[in-house]
Amino acid sequence: MNKKKAMVMAAGLGTRLRPLTDLISKPMAPIVNKPVMEHIINLLKNHGYSDIVCNLHYYPDAIKSHFGDGQKWGINIIYSFEEFLMGTAGGVKNVEGFFDGETFLVISGDALTDVDLSQTLDFHKEKGGIATLILTEVEDPSQYGVVLVDRDLKITGFQEKPLPGEEKSNLANSGIYVFEPDIFKYIPEKSFYDFGKNVFPDLLEKEIPYFGFTHSQYWNDVGSFEEYQRGNFDALEGKVKVEIPGKQIREGVWVGKSCRIQEEVVIIPPVCIGNNCTIKKGAKLFGPIILGDNTIVDERAVLYRGIKWGSGYIGKDASLIGAIIGYNTRIKDKASVLEKAVIGSKSVIGDGIIIHPSVKIMSNEVIK
Repeated sequence: MNKKKAMVMAAGLGTRLRPLTDLISKPMAPIVNKPVMEHIINLLKNHGYSDIVCNLHYYPDAIKSHFGDGQKWGINIIYSFEEFLMGTAGGVKNVEGFFDGETFLVISGDALTDVDLSQTLDFHKEKGGIATLILTEVEDPSQYGVVLVDRDLKITGFQEKPLPGEEKSNLANSGIYVFEPDIFKYIPEKSFYDFGKNVFPDLLEKEIPYFGFTHSQYWNDVGSFEEYQRGNFDALEGKVKVEIPGKQIREGVWVGKSCRIQEEVVIIPPVCIGNNCTIKKGAKLFGPIILGDNTIVDERAVLYRGIKWGSGYIGKDASLIGAIIGYNTRIKDKASVLEKAVIGSKSVIGDGIIIHPSVKIMSNEVIK
């Protein structure tokens, strides 16, 4: 039996998530304390994909050192480094030889989904087109490129971020594709080329049939701070099927290894606490809360609806309300970080400082 092969797209810059992606690439942004790409790797493994190629460009070493050759997940991973970004189609063309002339899957490494990839492959084979796009019903089509299909689910057209009221479809292109090897005939070599802008319109023009598979599972493009936060909270609340690390000590509370939780700590689920964390006396965690590995929460700190990446510190009487904090950032005593504020990694918020709602602070900043 032929091995099932897939490509994970992981070369993007993740600019819409800056300052969180100042010092890491978007596929490494954690969802419940695992890089979002790790959830994608698990999904591929669960659907029998054993050989994966991953394209890299921005902060490539972090991805390589985390995933290595894939043996930890029981799969094989190789990498394709792009010195200059080649676009979605150009990046795939670059590794054409990897697929050995077989049907293959392409999936974003920075979206969160539990879509049924096996069902998609069955649909693709049944329809017999050159490509199948996985389509997701969305509430606000103006945020996405939407896809038009006929009764047979054949793709007939596209609309890029239509204005409210002008949308002809509510089906978004989710960036997950199944291709026949013939697709490579429509992608030029060694040039920047994009599926959405170049390949798919070209196929329509040439009247080469391809199809859209609609699904009812979870999909989130993690394209904004709101979506990133929602993805984390949805994972905690079981709305998307992913593995949550740590041991579930009671309903909705996961705690990692070697944690110390002192007396009089209040934990209201859902809460995920990473490894080697210390929660000191009188601290209050009102979920949904995610704390990354090696975080210290000092006495009487109050955390509500927040995400704190690994390492760093939340000081005495400090508060974190609806905010997102990067790696190795220190929020000092009596400081407050308020609703929708985002603080990059390796920053310091000094004693008593208030970071107002929706303020963004870059990485490596010291606010005194």
